[in-house]
Amino acid sequence: MKKAQQAACPCGGKDYASCCGRFIEGGQAAPAADLLMRSRYTAYVLRNEDYLKATWHASTRPAEPVAQDKDMKWLGLEVRRHVPEGERATVEFVARYKVGGRAHRLHEISRFVREDGKWFYVDGSFPGETEPS
Repeated sequence: MKKAQQAACPCGGKDYASCCGRFIEGGQAAPAADLLMRSRYTAYVLRNEDYLKATWHASTRPAEPVAQDKDMKWLGLEVRRHVPEGERATVEFVARYKVGGRAHRLHEISRFVREDGKWFYVDGSFPGETEPS
């Protein structure tokens, strides 16, 4: 077993292998949007570009790399709310990180959709910012 699989999961779970590792490396589909969101956070920590792109809905998936900032250090994740609504769901979370020694918080309400039994990240909004009309 790899050392990373024995370590605590970056999302806050007990161990990587039985938490997000089963989705990122084990090929299992996350059964709920909040679990997909946790595994995507972990993929950002691990800079796993392939997993991030595979779990991003094709309609909003960026062409450019998304996990390449080598100066960013992820510090923790707090899932505040998960609202499943059939084939759609929202997950509100706060992720903490550092860049250049400065601490930051990413507070997002993410939208997810389930297609053919698999959840995908669609997009997110940032509480406190004006929504586009």
